[in-house]
Amino acid sequence: MRITGSTISLTVDDVPTASKFLATHFGFTERMAADGFASLGHDSAGLDIVFLRTGLEVLPPALRERRAEGVIVAFVVDDLAAEEERLRAAGVPITEPIREEPWGERLFMVADPNGLIYELVEWVRPSVVPPR
Repeated sequence: MRITGSTISLTVDDVPTASKFLATHFGFTERMAADGFASLGHDSAGLDIVFLRTGLEVLPPALRERRAEGVIVAFVVDDLAAEEERLRAAGVPITEPIREEPWGERLFMVADPNGLIYELVEWVRPSVVPPR
């Protein structure tokens, strides 16, 4: 199989707000939009994100009222501390402050107005080496 692109679709109550948040704070560009739908891309992310409005009739009936809960969209960045400072200064709610996991992942999390969670990650040398 050859995969030529990747997209994640997230169901939210307010598509324009989700789209604006992603564009404003993470540099995504809205590529297509219609009532209840927005598709955004980023030249360096390797992932497109689609927002679908809750209740949209194109969704399968069992999924129409389900929101994107429990999903974390993660972006790997070069300077985690600078990104945290930039987002905090912009008034973005930091839901999890910077922390480092034993396997070498430094991260923090933010929430958009729909409650979607975005995790910013920077990989560092692990402080604990897993046993073989």
